Amino acid sequence: MAIVELVMPKMGESIMEATILRWHKKPGDQVKADETVLEIATDKVDSEVPSIADGEITELLFAENEVVPVGAVIARINTTGNAEIPVAPTTFEEIAPAAQQHHHEIITNNEGHHQHTAPEPVAAQHAEPKFSTSGPRFYSPLVLTIAQQEGVSFAELENIPGSGSEGRVTKKDILEYVAARQQGHQPAARPAAATAVPESRPVPVETSKAVAAPVPTYNGSSSSGNVEIIEMDRMRRLIAEHMVRSKQTSPHVTSFAEADVTHMVKWRDKVKKDFEQREGEKLTFTPLFIEALVKCIKRFPLVNCSLEGDKIILKKDINIGMATALPSGNLIVPVIRNADMLNLVGLTRQVNQLANAARTNRLKPEDTQNGTFTLTNVGTFGSLAGTPIINQPQVAILAVGAIKKRPVVIESPEGDSIAIRHMMYLSLSYDHRIVDGALGSTFLSAVAQELEHFDPEKVY
Repeated sequence: MAIVELVMPKMGESIMEATILRWHKKPGDQVKADETVLEIATDKVDSEVPSIADGEITELLFAENEVVPVGAVIARINTTGNAEIPVAPTTFEEIAPAAQQHHHEIITNNEGHHQHTAPEPVAAQHAEPKFSTSGPRFYSPLVLTIAQQEGVSFAELENIPGSGSEGRVTKKDILEYVAARQQGHQPAARPAAATAVPESRPVPVETSKAVAAPVPTYNGSSSSGNVEIIEMDRMRRLIAEHMVRSKQTSPHVTSFAEADVTHMVKWRDKVKKDFEQREGEKLTFTPLFIEALVKCIKRFPLVNCSLEGDKIILKKDINIGMATALPSGNLIVPVIRNADMLNLVGLTRQVNQLANAARTNRLKPEDTQNGTFTLTNVGTFGSLAGTPIINQPQVAILAVGAIKKRPVVIESPEGDSIAIRHMMYLSLSYDHRIVDGALGSTFLSAVAQELEHFDPEKVY
């Protein structure tokens, strides 16, 4: 008989922890290799964790709704064969270096829904976690984000006394540090070396308390009378927190433009049946919008960047996020990587595959990471225009409205005339710290002109 340890898998480069949503197995249950043992969630996607061996579940080390760091042992399986015991990083000396690599990234999609820092895993009998606050410290993505937003340097972060398990800096610690600094007080420094007593159990997550950037709530009689109170689901809470944080981080400016997309509409109507028969994919307007976007981003690369402190990080890759509505009414943004390297057929396949995966809850964590610019189609549900909120840490987001037939004035050498045309509004929200009105408006006009000058004889 051999004991196999099931560990929390790494769900992406910037994801250092995940929440256990539901256990499918309990101690004493038999499990097959690749059979689902539990469901987990990150700020990006939900996923299932399969068993790595046949056997019997002997121990579950964390409860539902607890937050677990990547690499921590979450369950043990008593196998019926001579399976080798996988070696997993269960100590924070092994996990910390990966977290430190991302300290200088702007991490916004991995924050906000944890009210405590990630719990320490229960120590295995054969490997006892060790941690010294005089060595490298582990910081949760939430703590790193608060530090970046409040201008707390890495040196300051290293000196903040940690009240968490084994001396870790919690959200409460860093917020108290920031508040004391704003009031002109000198916050106490962390001792040069300290020894913390490990906790015997992880601290449970309290999902009902406020987070770092809470959505405003109103007290009083708003819940009295004939009302129904609906609890936000986890994804809606994350969306709300991210939207509030984005508005607090970036000074938003929105510019509007109008485009005559008649040529594009007629071309799509003409080729869409042949396109589907030939390529096996339905041709929507989204890949056509992305194709135009990519051409303009190449001309105006500053809209494809992020801000880190006082440094502008210009992105060489063009990874277009496309906001996708889910059946639940929530929103997710899968990313088309290297969109500038794809032709129309490739873009169409990527758009359809990611949209279908999003609606059937089959997105992988990497499918929502590393976007550099976002497109949202507010016209899908009939809106003429919108003022979208920037998807942090990006600096711009383009919204396209519903395409409507309208009478418009057509200018020609023979004079003006009125014609029925397919018209569409576009709106660009941009971070005014980086993108000024001149650049934002020029870029938006370039996208509108690219759509207006669509080649009616285009060959795909």
